Amino acid sequence: MKININIDPDVSETEVLITASALSEELERVMSSLRALDFKLTGTSRGQTHILDSSKILYIDTVDKKCFLYTDCEVYESSLKLYELEQHLSANDFFRASKSSIINFNKIKSLKSDMDGRIIVLMENSEKLVVSKQYASFIKNKLGR
Repeated sequence: MKININIDPDVSETEVLITASALSEELERVMSSLRALDFKLTGTSRGQTHILDSSKILYIDTVDKKCFLYTDCEVYESSLKLYELEQHLSANDFFRASKSSIINFNKIKSLKSDMDGRIIVLMENSEKLVVSKQYASFIKNKLGR
């Protein structure tokens, strides 16, 4: 892959132009990464609203009908429902891992098969999460299995 950057002080907005002979998996990953950099969510913590880059979110979990966004070192409450977050983030390599959680595929450190078809994922912050059998197919497809 060839990368060219043209710096022009007169440009008011950054534009990314991709030229390719066909759409490939590699190209889809590049586009997904670029979208993730630009997609923002809001979350509250200690009475303050924070603007979060979706690429910084490790996973999302629901407890007592409230959604929480987990980053490396903070937890934020979201006003959105889990299904709304899933819709917004599905193009950015986030996937449903269970009825109550969504995981950022790009923040997974390692995977381990568990009994009954579940998958144990180790996140970048060393936290272990379970992908239920019902949702394990996303990871298998992503890894080409």
